[in-house]
Amino acid sequence: MSATLDTAAFPPGDREEAVRSAVWESVVRIEIDHHPAPEDISVQVRLNTVGCIGVCSGRATGLTIRRTQRLAREDTEPEVFLGLQVTGTSVVAQNDRQAVLGPGEFALYDTSVPYTLGFDGGVDHHFLRFPRAALALPERLLRETTAVTFRADSPVAALAYAYFSQLAATEGLHQDRYAQAVTDPSLDLIRAAVTSRLGDSPLARESAEATLSLRILRYMRAHLRDRDLSAARIASAHGVSVRHLYTLLARSGVTPGDWIRSNRLEECRRELAGPRARYRSIAAIGHSWGFVDATHFSRAFKQAYGLSPRAWRDLDRTCDRAGDRTGDRTGDRPGR
Repeated sequence: MSATLDTAAFPPGDREEAVRSAVWESVVRIEIDHHPAPEDISVQVRLNTVGCIGVCSGRATGLTIRRTQRLAREDTEPEVFLGLQVTGTSVVAQNDRQAVLGPGEFALYDTSVPYTLGFDGGVDHHFLRFPRAALALPERLLRETTAVTFRADSPVAALAYAYFSQLAATEGLHQDRYAQAVTDPSLDLIRAAVTSRLGDSPLARESAEATLSLRILRYMRAHLRDRDLSAARIASAHGVSVRHLYTLLARSGVTPGDWIRSNRLEECRRELAGPRARYRSIAAIGHSWGFVDATHFSRAFKQAYGLSPRAWRDLDRTCDRAGDRTGDRTGDRPGR
């Protein structure tokens, strides 16, 4: 998806509302205070997406952006913004901190917490937004690294700035076919920048382990349908030994085999209860969630839920038919 906005196409009296509507609908709900008079407001915005990453590149006359407590509280799917300063300066304020950004620097801020962005001298900025769940950063780590200036004197921060600037500016990378190739390295690079910012502190070490656990669980959920999903494959994908994998997940009360089996069964149970289940065989549904052997699937399902997959599916059908008949009778009554 690609879209652009240029306030030169709007009458002066409509410019503030045009910018507000575009940002609220496509980026984030914020309050925008434009510094110049309406006739002097100038804003150019380019919007793109790369997988789960939103990209907003903006140039504008001076303004102040506020994410209020009310707007933050209404956010049901929190996101993390990475703001890259291209030219000029800006200020990011959140969690009782202020980050002053110059060219080649960036900062993070979290939409679930109020923040203020100041662009007194005008805007020349890339705003990249990521689902907080996809980043899998522990709450404490994120809180400690928002509204902090990431400077070019850090090799990892300098690499991140160059990478994300290129990502924002290169239209070819915004095509759907590159989404997966770009998304995972982007998430990894933000995590690397955040943990390296904290150096060798206990929080950094602690957070690196917590982040890895969250990433492993996210990977397991994303590949739940893969029949070859195993502890060995998961460990290899994350550069750890199988033994270390078990140790990491044990801290969250998880063992890989049990987690995979229980989540696959839950997905099968959900699918068997759906309206399309009657058009597929029990074996096909189990197979689509990684159960190769239909007998093993039925036995595991019954052990978990007390009913065979077929009985669960047929029970759901019976309820549907009863509900349909009740609805038909009710609909036939006069005055209803």
